[in-house]
Amino acid sequence: MLHMETDLILEATELWRQRPGDPGELPGVATREYLREGFPVTEVRVLNQTGAEAVGKPVGTYLTVETDRVGRAGDYPKRAAEAVAGELRGLLPKDGDGSALVVGLGNRAITPDAVGPWAVDHTVVTRHLVDRLPETFGDFRPVAAVATGVLGATGVESGELVKALCQRLRPTVVVAIDALAARSARRLCSTIQLADTGIVPGSGVGNARYALTREELGVPVLAVGVPTVVRAATLAADLGADEDQRETLGSLLVTPKDIDALAAELAQIIGYGVTMALQEGITPEDVEYLLR
Repeated sequence: MLHMETDLILEATELWRQRPGDPGELPGVATREYLREGFPVTEVRVLNQTGAEAVGKPVGTYLTVETDRVGRAGDYPKRAAEAVAGELRGLLPKDGDGSALVVGLGNRAITPDAVGPWAVDHTVVTRHLVDRLPETFGDFRPVAAVATGVLGATGVESGELVKALCQRLRPTVVVAIDALAARSARRLCSTIQLADTGIVPGSGVGNARYALTREELGVPVLAVGVPTVVRAATLAADLGADEDQRETLGSLLVTPKDIDALAAELAQIIGYGVTMALQEGITPEDVEYLLR
């Protein structure tokens, strides 16, 4: 298995292909590219254990929407949200309008780690409305959402909290939103990755916690994430620094200087996209109205 400090499947496949010599075809992995709302999308399917060992990622489907290639002008946020919704909709269980639990992972107090909690703020929750106002919201999928906080502040692992909620609410799907770690600076805040494999919070920065997976929670778990940090030592290595120079950087993480604006924008895009994926037929304008 490759050793890499990245949460991104595209970077995992790139690293495999950069091995010395002719690596040949990537075994057990199928890839295709297409456009969604004008955004390039790459689908990577890890088909079996051979593929999983080659790229260091679990068997499953990974979708990467590359948002930065199109530019952040005009109706960019709306189109990006629609692209996320379209891709996420294809990963949802084929069980109609079963209830959903949206989970925002991360720390609101640390901007690069706040995408998950902020995205929950832009997600329309309907579970209580479907129960209490069926005449108005009876056609909506019941959706609950929670920002889990961090262990140091709550004393509770995110996975423990989500598992308890799943046992109580019995959703048909969990959508977990988290900030990710990239290996390349050009990926930061410019890609949105979706997967049907669940997520292990903190794995990309060497702080892996309780896994949010189907095996742990007993329900399908879809992951949505954006890379917001890269290790400084990794950047130094790409620039030719030797091992001693890289070691002096320790676990230092690098994030874009305008991370405040980028994280806020991406959180809104993801929150809107998750809502539109879960509630068939509603638009970004509908989401904006329902969040007032």
